[in-house]
Amino acid sequence: MFPGQDRASPMLGSARYCRTVSTEPLRCAGALIVDHDGRIFFQRRSPHRRLFPNCWDIVGGHLEPGEEIDEALRREVTEETGWFLSHVLGQVGEYHYVGDDGLARIEHDFLVRVDGDLAHPRLEAGKHTEYRWLAEHEVTLLDENRDVNDGLIRRIAEEGFGVLRSIGL
Repeated sequence: MFPGQDRASPMLGSARYCRTVSTEPLRCAGALIVDHDGRIFFQRRSPHRRLFPNCWDIVGGHLEPGEEIDEALRREVTEETGWFLSHVLGQVGEYHYVGDDGLARIEHDFLVRVDGDLAHPRLEAGKHTEYRWLAEHEVTLLDENRDVNDGLIRRIAEEGFGVLRSIGL
C-alpha cells in the first residue's frame, strides 16, 4: 500500500503504480544453472503469480534501480535457490518480450555454475512450487501450462543447451 492510500480505494494504488512504472522495457537477468551432468535447472512458478502462473521458468528477475546485470544475476540466484553464483559459462541470449501484464521486457540470459547443495535448492517461498533438472531431450516439459503461442522458455532452454554443446559441456 502506498503512503496516504486508503485501504478501501485500491484503484488509487493502481493509478500511482502506473505513474511510477517506466515506459521503457524492464531489464531482466536470467540464469540457466548447469549441473555436472549437463542438465539445466528449472522451477515451476506458483499458480498465484501474475506472470506465467504455474509455468516452468529459469532463475531470474528484474534489475533493481541502479543494479547491473551481473549483480542482478547473483542476487536472483541466491534469492530463488539459496545457491551462490560461482562463474558464468557463457551468454545464451537477449530476449525481447511482452509479459502477461502488458509490460515490455529485455532479458539477458546466461549459463552459470553455482556453489551449494544442488540436490536441495531453497525455493523462494510463495513464488515457486517445485524444481527439475532437465536434460536436453526433456525440454518438451517446459511447454506445460504455457499458451500455445508462447515458446519462449523452451527456446531459451534449447539455445542454452546449444551453448553448452558449443563450449564442449
